[in-house]
Amino acid sequence: MKLLDSKNILITGGSRGIGKGIAKVVAKHGGNVAFTYNSSSHTAEELESELKALGVNAKAYQSDASDFDQAQKLAEEVIKDFGSIDVLINNAGITKDNLLMRMSEDDFNKVISINLNSVFNLTKAVLRPMLKQRHGSIINISSVVGLKGNAGQANYSASKAGIIGFSKSVALELGSRNIRSNVIAPGFIETEMTEKLDEKTVEGWRQAIPLKRGGQPEDVANACVFLASDMSSYITGQTLSVDGGMLT
Repeated sequence: MKLLDSKNILITGGSRGIGKGIAKVVAKHGGNVAFTYNSSSHTAEELESELKALGVNAKAYQSDASDFDQAQKLAEEVIKDFGSIDVLINNAGITKDNLLMRMSEDDFNKVISINLNSVFNLTKAVLRPMLKQRHGSIINISSVVGLKGNAGQANYSASKAGIIGFSKSVALELGSRNIRSNVIAPGFIETEMTEKLDEKTVEGWRQAIPLKRGGQPEDVANACVFLASDMSSYITGQTLSVDGGMLT
């Protein structure tokens, strides 16, 4: 039996990067996957077909997680299509990096809205259904930057640190109802975005990591599978760093 057999999993920001990696690994472990995308419909359709080919139910939904009403509507649609939401993986996020001196109010607010408000919106949306079924696993993707800060990322750090505090509070509120809330804090993960960076810079980052390599989306996905599965049934309110030892 596969670890996520018959579990229905909703992933925000699932059409590329880390989200896409999570969707593929979750499907390989038998989980049915509902995932959101913002604008890249072609990429989303391709991924949906790829996941279905693994023998699971899969569907892409165009939805903006930072919009409260859209998040509520999304949860309703997913439950209608899949029957339930057993696992929520809040992965949607953006960066708008700049030194605080030069950071605009809009750049701060936009990052908080998409990275942090989205976590509130979707968690709120799945809350009643999970309470009713008396089980659920909520996994929020933060960052090592949320744990240690980073120059030029005050907005991103604030949003990712906020996710950790939010998740701990949810764990305390919902533990008695068998709903778990945990955080994954990825370090330097190599995705489509990092491919555009200068190779020398990337190599410098790799050498600063104890494991001497950047992480892959699959590394984050494997941690998600563990926290989504019954193997972690006694784990809640925790932050798991997937960073190659960066914060050691």
